[in-house]
Amino acid sequence: MSPYLAEFVGTLVLILFGNGVVASTLLKHSKGEQGGWIVIVITWGLSVAFAVYAVGGYSGAHINPAVTIALAVNGSFPWNDVAGYILAQVLGAFVGATLVWVHYLPHWKETESHELKLAAFSTGPAIRSVVPNFISEFIGTMMLILGLLFIGANKFAEGLNPLVVGALITTIGFSLGGTTGFAINPARDLGPRLAHFILPIAGKGSSDWSYSWIPVLGPISGGVAGALLYQVLVS
Repeated sequence: MSPYLAEFVGTLVLILFGNGVVASTLLKHSKGEQGGWIVIVITWGLSVAFAVYAVGGYSGAHINPAVTIALAVNGSFPWNDVAGYILAQVLGAFVGATLVWVHYLPHWKETESHELKLAAFSTGPAIRSVVPNFISEFIGTMMLILGLLFIGANKFAEGLNPLVVGALITTIGFSLGGTTGFAINPARDLGPRLAHFILPIAGKGSSDWSYSWIPVLGPISGGVAGALLYQVLVS
């Protein structure tokens, strides 16, 4: 499997499971309806772990443009491959979100709330305020990159790394995710938001493009900060 295909598949798996659990807990008449935040955060962590297991051996399983850019800044990933990885990640996220739409097809019509439908695709703030929302995504992603780099500096039993990474995601979600839904991944938000905009979802409302730049630029800048901070700490 080529690294670009691996990033496409890995991000698709991430979004299919991650957005799938959000749809399950929010959409009307789903058996998982009202499962709550704990179910969502734990499943996102497991989704990352399984995505890493799936493609880590082929591409390193970045499955996140913020990770790809941070590793390039860190000098551990070639800049020439950055654009291809990001394109594959966004496309994988788009297809994963489309599969979630297909899987829950009857439930979109039964769900009246435009906000809940959008939440099954992309993130949104608990309290809309540009600067705090941006800072939340910045800090969350900075801690993600720091965590990944520190995890990479340790040796674990063979095959355990993806579970540790999944635990990191879960910790970020529980601790820092209550403000914006912890996108911490531009592809995770942008690809599904594009799917929401394009797909003929029953009774959908706005795709909230006015907010969409925050879960893209916040994670990218936070990821770069995390990579630079790691270099300072270990130098």
